[in-house]
Parts: sequence; C-alpha cells; structure tokens
Amino acid sequence: MKIKEIQVNDYLTKSNLPASDYVINPYVGCPHGCKYCYASFMKRFTGHQEEWGTFIDIKRCDKKINLNQIKNKTVFLSSVTDCYNKMEEKYEITKDILKQLISSECYLSISTKSSLILRDIELLKQIKNVTVSMSINTLDENFKNDMDNAASIEKRLETLKELHNNGIYTILFMSPIFPYITEWKEIIEKSKDYIDEYWFENLNLRGQYKVSIMNYIKERYPQYYEKYVEIYNKNNKQYWINLAQEINNYCDKNKLNYKNYFYHEELVKAKKENKI
Repeated sequence: MKIKEIQVNDYLTKSNLPASDYVINPYVGCPHGCKYCYASFMKRFTGHQEEWGTFIDIKRCDKKINLNQIKNKTVFLSSVTDCYNKMEEKYEITKDILKQLISSECYLSISTKSSLILRDIELLKQIKNVTVSMSINTLDENFKNDMDNAASIEKRLETLKELHNNGIYTILFMSPIFPYITEWKEIIEKSKDYIDEYWFENLNLRGQYKVSIMNYIKERYPQYYEKYVEIYNKNNKQYWINLAQEINNYCDKNKLNYKNYFYHEELVKAKKENKI
C-alpha cells in the first residue's frame, strides 16, 4: 500500500450526486479495492499510476469546516473513498471531521463497508441528523471476497444492528446489484429487523473494470455470461426494468422504506439541469 499525506484547502466539495449538496472525502483512493468501484476513475485526476486499491492519500486540512455553508444542506461522507477504510484507524481524519460536525445543522449521510465506524458511535449520537448506510450486495462471503477487501458481510450486518440499537438511522445500500447473483430478497429477510431503509442500485459497467468483471462472470458464473452480454454489451435494459418493478412491489407489499437508484445516471443529469 502506497501511503502519502497531502494538504487540501477544504474538505467540503459541491456535489452532483442526486441526494447530496456537498461531499467530504477524507482520503484519495481506497484500500478496499472493490473490483466494480466507479471511483477508480479518480486516477485520471490525481496522477496515480498504481492499481486501484493499492494507494491512498491522507488529506490534511487546516481550514475548519464552514458550518454556515452546510446549514440545512445534505452532506455525504464519502463519495469516492470509504471514510472508514483501514487507514482511518491510525490517522483519524474522519473522526476529526465528525467532531467538527457535532454542532452542525446539516443532514449527514455516512457510507461505509467497515465496522470501524462503531469506534465513533458516541460521536454519531451527538450529531442531530445522521444516517449510516452499509453497502451489501451478497450473503456469499466467497463472492464478496472476490469483489473487495472490506469487512465480511456478517460483520457489516452486525455493525448495522449495533448502530440501530444505539438509535442511529440505518440504511442497507444494496449496491451494486449483480444480475442473477445478488440475493436481494434473502438480504432483506435477514436484516429487516434492524434496517430503517433500503437503497437499491444496479451494477453499471464502464471503463477499465468492465472487461475484468465480464471475464470474471464468464469464468465463475458461465451460466449467466450470455445474459450479461445482453445487458452490458447489447444494452438491453429490460432486465433492470423488470427487476426495479419487482423490488418496488416487494418493498411496497412489505411496507419497507426504500429508494430505488436504478436510474442513477438520469437522476444525476436531472440534478445538473435543476429538475430535482
């Protein structure tokens, strides 16, 4: 792991994400090294030549977060890294940021795949409006290990349960959903007692990782390969249309709180055009 400390002018960045006004990324890069991570595009802007998942820049910032700037705004921690990656245990950048946000009047959304967030549970309980989402897209630990170096699925579920038991609003972010592989109903049934809301996002394949994921499916799940070709090479959206409707119907029937982000690109475009 190549580690470097860098100085930045501000932790706050304006966001184009549909559900966030601002994002805070305490790190550049992520040791989780998710094979499907869209954030690997960051290498184009940071000058990193290393393989995604093998480098991380630790952001230092002397400027305090402007709490007036984010008053009544939505803030996402984080969009292109995991703010609780394993380096956080040593450097505590995220912990310092949370301390600054205790008296803020923003709506803070934290996303992670790490149980390290439990270290800061007392800080989280002091923040007025905070939600924590944990990304889970399988119950199969072997598939998970093929895809990322983050915490086990069982540990993620335990973390969500502990957060929920401490009064923290919990979101299970089922992302990315792999066609024919992600056991979405089973994940809901296993977790529904301690999840306040579910988010769903489909697997998008683009750039360098499209080839590696398609090769992985061909090798490990050959029974689905032609279906992936139909979805990702022939751009047939019918699978996602049908699945989105099935998920919506299931969640409505079971009175679950949920958001469906299957049409993420359209939502981003709409936000840029000030339609949402």
